Amino acid sequence: MRPAIKVGLSTASVYPLKTEAAFELAAELGYDGVELMVWAESVSQDIDAVEELSRRYDVPVLSVHAPCLLISQRVWGANPIAKLDRSVRAAEQLGAQTVVVHPPFRWQRRYAEGFAAQVAQLEAGGDVMVAVENMFPFRADRFFGSGQTSIDRMRKRGGAPGPGISAFAPSYDPLDGGHAHYTLDLSHAATAGSDAVDMARRMGEGLVHLHLCDGSGGPTDEHLVPGRGTQPAVEICETLAAGDFAGHVILEVTTSAARSAAEREELLAESLQFARTHLLR
Repeated sequence: MRPAIKVGLSTASVYPLKTEAAFELAAELGYDGVELMVWAESVSQDIDAVEELSRRYDVPVLSVHAPCLLISQRVWGANPIAKLDRSVRAAEQLGAQTVVVHPPFRWQRRYAEGFAAQVAQLEAGGDVMVAVENMFPFRADRFFGSGQTSIDRMRKRGGAPGPGISAFAPSYDPLDGGHAHYTLDLSHAATAGSDAVDMARRMGEGLVHLHLCDGSGGPTDEHLVPGRGTQPAVEICETLAAGDFAGHVILEVTTSAARSAAEREELLAESLQFARTHLLR
């Protein structure tokens, strides 16, 4: 009998609460572990402190999300090459299986040029998988603000103005980079208008990590509780459960609008129940 697929909670799912709250809720609700989102919150950047939280709550760190969001461009310094290296070292220290990373931004030219080789080298040097995540195009007015100055800034960074601009190199579809391992994010697929089932098929055995969430297909990245949007979350989960998937499924959902601690817990409990139901082997 194949082992059950482990289901983790992204520490981003408790925002605006801090990293420790994610460990506490994961333990209380029965998650198998957490995914550490490394971002501005100080504890998330302190791997020794995260290791202590993991011991205190008896909740393992299943994966590490590298600090590659727009809001974390200065976390662990400004050099994205060094930050990806550090993320893998953090995963090794924490005993995590996977590092989640976004494709490089177009203006990170040196990083983008060597990204595929760096990912392959990091994987060859240890047991941590570097799973590149699918993203989505940005609207220029949302990304840099409105006006001609913003459009000029986008042009200088290698983009072109328009309703759907890929800020990523070579694109927001990680398969264009030819990597060995991938993360599939269902909210990102919804925002991009991508066919998540087709993307999972194209990823094949390289699909080693799932961000389980949902989206309605609108222009914003929603990270809804799975089952509350239009994405084929049930089909994706059931396909993984029926196959040889040996990765982790991470609930990366937005609870920032929760009006109380009880409501946040209800959202995270509902998310976990969805995963357990449709990942059953």
